Amino acid sequence: QVQLVESGGGLVQPGGSLRLSCAASGFTDDYAIGWFRQAPGKEREGVSCISAGLESTYYADSVKGRFTISREKEKNTVYLQIDSLEPEDTAVYYCAGEEPLIYRPCELAPTYDYWGQGTQVTVSS
Repeated sequence: QVQLVESGGGLVQPGGSLRLSCAASGFTDDYAIGWFRQAPGKEREGVSCISAGLESTYYADSVKGRFTISREKEKNTVYLQIDSLEPEDTAVYYCAGEEPLIYRPCELAPTYDYWGQGTQVTVSS
C-alpha cells in the first residue's frame, strides 16, 4: 500500500524559506512525485515534479527560481525547497505519486494515483 506523508510546513515571514518533505512508502519501482498547492477558494495548482527514473524536474512558471525539488533515494523522500517566500505562496501543499509504466517526463497536472494529506504553509508578517 502506497503512502505519502508531507511535513515541514509552518508559519514563515515573507522572504523566508521552508523545506517541505514527502516521505514515500509502498512503491515497488521508480516513481514520480509531484508537488501541488491549494489556496482557499482556488484550484489545486501543480508547482513542481520529479520524474521516475529520468529524475528530470519541472516547475510552474510562478515558482521558477524560488522552488527546488530534489530526491533522496536512500530515504525514499522528495523535498521541496522554497525560498523567498511570498504571501501568495500561502496554501496547503500536497505531494502526489505514481509509478509510470514507462519512463516519461512528469506532469504538473493532478493526475497522480496517490496523494498525501497535505501540509499548511502560511506566509505572513
